[in-house]
Amino acid sequence: MQNDSLAVLMKQGMRRLASGVCVLSTSLDDGERFAMTVSSVTSVSDSPASLLVCINQAVSQQAHLSSPEARFAINVLSVSHQDVSNICAGRDPSRNRFDVGQWVKEGSGLPVLADAQAVFICKTDKVMTYGTHKIVVAAISSVIINGAEVEPLLYANGSYGAFTPL
Repeated sequence: MQNDSLAVLMKQGMRRLASGVCVLSTSLDDGERFAMTVSSVTSVSDSPASLLVCINQAVSQQAHLSSPEARFAINVLSVSHQDVSNICAGRDPSRNRFDVGQWVKEGSGLPVLADAQAVFICKTDKVMTYGTHKIVVAAISSVIINGAEVEPLLYANGSYGAFTPL
């Protein structure tokens, strides 16, 4: 059992670590679409091309996403996508998560944001459970890059922001 004050300090420290905001999107076995905001995404390797994404075990679709060979997209949000992040984070449960944003089907049928900074098309390769989360290593099968500008949506200290080069 962890010391409660350590958990509080850890959360305070993490508020100071800016992260890019992404939306994970997928089509479930029954054809229903699912999307959720994720901030814990990082590259693992470029050979083989792979990402790591952490998914809370309380998420309704985590079993699907952590099943072998599950297919999903990681949509890297731009500064104009704060509304997409909010709805996919469940901040308005009365609305469909695909009501906001320019969602299209990519070649294999996955829902993707047409104007995302980048989209990584992935499949689950390895899964590990740690604490409250599933850690998913995803093999990247293709990448879509939109536009030349790099303007990712960032999140730190409970707020959105933008990257400004020094």
